[in-house]
Amino acid sequence: MALRRGFSLRRFAAMVGKEFVQMRRDRVTFAMMLGIPILQMILFGYAINSDPRHLPTALRCADQGIFSRTLVAALQNSDYFRIVRDTGSEAEAQRLIERGEVQFVLSIPEQFSRRLLRGERPALLLSADATDPAATSGALAAFRLLAEGALDRDLGGSLQHLRRGAPPLEVIVHPRYNPEGITRYNIVPGLMGVVLTMTLVIITALAMTRERERGTMENLLSTPVRPLEVMLGKIVPYIIVGYLQMTFILLAAGFLFRVPLLGSLTLLFAVSFLFIAANLGVGLTFSTLARNQLQAVQMAFFFFLPSILLSGFMFPFRGMPLWAQRLGEALPLTHYLRIVRGILLKGNGIDEILPNLWPMALFLALALVIGIKRFRRTLD
Repeated sequence: MALRRGFSLRRFAAMVGKEFVQMRRDRVTFAMMLGIPILQMILFGYAINSDPRHLPTALRCADQGIFSRTLVAALQNSDYFRIVRDTGSEAEAQRLIERGEVQFVLSIPEQFSRRLLRGERPALLLSADATDPAATSGALAAFRLLAEGALDRDLGGSLQHLRRGAPPLEVIVHPRYNPEGITRYNIVPGLMGVVLTMTLVIITALAMTRERERGTMENLLSTPVRPLEVMLGKIVPYIIVGYLQMTFILLAAGFLFRVPLLGSLTLLFAVSFLFIAANLGVGLTFSTLARNQLQAVQMAFFFFLPSILLSGFMFPFRGMPLWAQRLGEALPLTHYLRIVRGILLKGNGIDEILPNLWPMALFLALALVIGIKRFRRTLD
């Protein structure tokens, strides 16, 4: 008895060995224990960047003088701006910024170079999509110095008098949709997508797994109910739950946080069906893969982590490297955040959000096909 009360290295080694055996048998949990830290290191180490550079910029230049060319060249050579479109009309520039295809529009007016030579301080206008203040603040702060510094080399010799006193040009920065740079205007609408992803994926993944663990799935399937009816019966209540969550967040956004709700809420509720269904499809697939509820939660967390970090909810999407943006584009939360912020903050309609609808529909179709195939195989 005295020996059993003391610490035994042999019994201790046996216990350690037993835990390793259990770990080896539960391969999904073991893979998650290794996979989640690796994923976090890669995402935080390589993908996250809070100071985005090379932001897409449209140019609307109505002047072909030397000073305009100098400014355009300075913009192209800067780290913050990347000219991707040359547009000739205000309407096209407006459309590009509404659809989120560009972050900035630089407008150089007619007679810019001539008026600068006359010492009239012509205005240079930079419009910015400021729905995400973190994405634009660095570039907006750098633009004024960039514009004034670019002309220093040209204003030499006989033009040196233009550098004395006030700057030779007037820089006007127009941050649109969120001119005061209020962070909650960007966070609260985005929170809607995050809450829906987190709750719906986990709840659906647990719903099926719980039935199997309790042994009630077999009883359910022994009834005349068809497998497809079981799946739809599991999903539909959570669609209603998703809409209730949306309603609550929208009420809080409007009355508590004073977020401007500029667009059509009917349109927002209609297109949200795709996003809710996509998340339920993912949860359904996880429920067919997981052996127990713990594994279901781990899989949901494995999906939730890149969705949060790569979607543009916490960090500027355009600050990430290209490979991370490609991964982010495959996730439904990325497109839903653009839709929600576009409708609520910009007043976007169906034309502006259309490019973000079909990727969610494609994701939904893929998730449902995999989920249904896995579900039938599980039943076999």
